[in-house]
Amino acid sequence: MPASAKKALRVAVLADSDTRWKWGALTATRISPGAPENTDIHLDGYLLRGRATPTARQLREVGVTADSLREVTAVEFLRAMGDATGEESYDVLVLALVGGGVQAMLHGLGRVWEDRADRPVLVTGYVGVVYEKLADGLLLRHGADLVLANSRQDADRFRDVYEGVGADASAVTEVALPFLGGAAYPGEPDGRERPYTVVFAAQPSVPDNRKDRTYLLERLIRHARRHPEREVLLKLRSKPGEHTTHIEELPYQKLVQRADPPPNFRLVYGHMGDVLDRTDLLVTISSTAALESLHRRIPTAVLSDLGVREALGNHHFVGSGCLASWDQLDEAHRPVPDPEWVARQGVAADGGYETAFDEARGRITELLGRPGGLPPLAPYYTPVTAPGYLPGILARHHLGPDGTPLPGAPAADKAPGPVRQVVRRAARGAYRHGVQRVAPVIRRMGEL
Repeated sequence: MPASAKKALRVAVLADSDTRWKWGALTATRISPGAPENTDIHLDGYLLRGRATPTARQLREVGVTADSLREVTAVEFLRAMGDATGEESYDVLVLALVGGGVQAMLHGLGRVWEDRADRPVLVTGYVGVVYEKLADGLLLRHGADLVLANSRQDADRFRDVYEGVGADASAVTEVALPFLGGAAYPGEPDGRERPYTVVFAAQPSVPDNRKDRTYLLERLIRHARRHPEREVLLKLRSKPGEHTTHIEELPYQKLVQRADPPPNFRLVYGHMGDVLDRTDLLVTISSTAALESLHRRIPTAVLSDLGVREALGNHHFVGSGCLASWDQLDEAHRPVPDPEWVARQGVAADGGYETAFDEARGRITELLGRPGGLPPLAPYYTPVTAPGYLPGILARHHLGPDGTPLPGAPAADKAPGPVRQVVRRAARGAYRHGVQRVAPVIRRMGEL
């Protein structure tokens, strides 16, 4: 067949938030056979309707494009996958969802494709650092053809969990975070072209209480006052009213209204890579931004002020050499990362990043060329192995225990009309108002 007549590789990504869309779309392009040289890839994006469905602004900020992008319910997505046959069928499907969403789609797709051997290769994984619910999240993802691990350390842990419960661990595939990149840190500025810049990468849910979040904001502002020659930036993931991967009940935008920051302190949004281009010190609690920063050899500090605790996720950085307090940073301390720890995290600061996705590409190529097609999906959780857990997971996505849609499940055959769109936006706004304003008040009243 002439090259001009070659069928484009068709890839679909189902995501439930802005960060997972970014991870899923970038992963899809990096693991597709022939990547990165092969640009003949058709990418369709599906955004799972829910509390964290990204807004148009969030999608623009992510900066990842697709040939098509539409919002769907779980049942609408399953219908689309069932209808995609022949030339319209997909070669690879990336599930960029929370664990429960992945599990629901595995069972729903298993039902949709039960009579098909030409199903797509199913891929899933994690957006960043895996520091909580390791066994729970992994077993909910079991059943995909590839379960991506972003580092050697994660790959070892994933296999241990699967083998420990007697599940097939062959799907675990070591890769790296798909959004690492950018120019290496050139060194501190001389002050003529730009000021020395400190960036605090905030997280929506860590820490999760007003006292700790106020403390971090006060220390950041104190650092700005102490160093008026520096630019001190608070990098935020979303604007008030928007949601990302995690719910943010106490946005820093509201907390800063009660503070009196100096002129060299600013709130910033935008693509993390663009912010890192002008960063001389990246500070965070446990954000994946730390790995992006380390990849570019930017001085990186993981705060120990609130303790080194599993609830904060900074325990993941034990052994990294990056743990430090604001008192130390105020006195010009710069953490020096441990090379062995960095290497195990898949950040590949030594230049080996370009080969990090070779194993995944090879496995997908092998699966796509498998004689007779792919076997039926076989998740670890079934009505037999988890009869008290699985039905609830599936019901949240309007699926029955056998993976079929429940009666009355939302599955519109056409795009919602103007009235339905207005009602949906109002409902989302009411939900976010309840999360960010009403819920904290109720909690405070309960503590009286």
